Amino acid sequence: MTLNQIVELIDSKTDAGNLPGPNAQYAMSSIGRKSRVLSEFGKKAHKKSAVLILLYEKNSKVYFPLTQRRSYKGVHSGQVSLPGGKLEVDDIDLSHTAIRETHEEIGINKNQIQLVGQLTDLYIPPSNHHVHPYVGFLDDTPNFKKDDYEVEELLETPLENLLDDSIISETKINIGNGLRIKTPYFDLHNRVVWGATA
Repeated sequence: MTLNQIVELIDSKTDAGNLPGPNAQYAMSSIGRKSRVLSEFGKKAHKKSAVLILLYEKNSKVYFPLTQRRSYKGVHSGQVSLPGGKLEVDDIDLSHTAIRETHEEIGINKNQIQLVGQLTDLYIPPSNHHVHPYVGFLDDTPNFKKDDYEVEELLETPLENLLDDSIISETKINIGNGLRIKTPYFDLHNRVVWGATA
């Protein structure tokens, strides 16, 4: 499919509210995630966040960027993620958060990003973030400029890779609270892409 066809498909699904929602999210979730979300969401004030799936064409394929986070003292240290972050006081809304964070992390001009729609939000219990994912696109192949403070590596990812079931596997992950969990993941760029990103 071309970028235009994918954008039209996503636009029609998000406009009609015809998204698979939590069921699709739970398919790539660790064992016990559903019960943790149901038991923890809403019990304390959560942090609002947004991420952006940014589509663009390169070499006649549709891509999106992932980032390898730098190591730091935090729950998501070193993980592979979509560009994004928490809602700031000056953000107009969460779509603005997604665009601003994408600009800050990987250097995309905010005025070049065209939003298509919003996917189903999700809650991340370990960091207490309520994440709102957006889909956007660029008319041109981007010239990335990663923020070396936040981003270890930028990973340009062909969208078609997500349709290959052979990249889905299972592993055990050590999470911040000392627990070890079993979780499905996408093997992308020889990295474990799991959790909310998956």
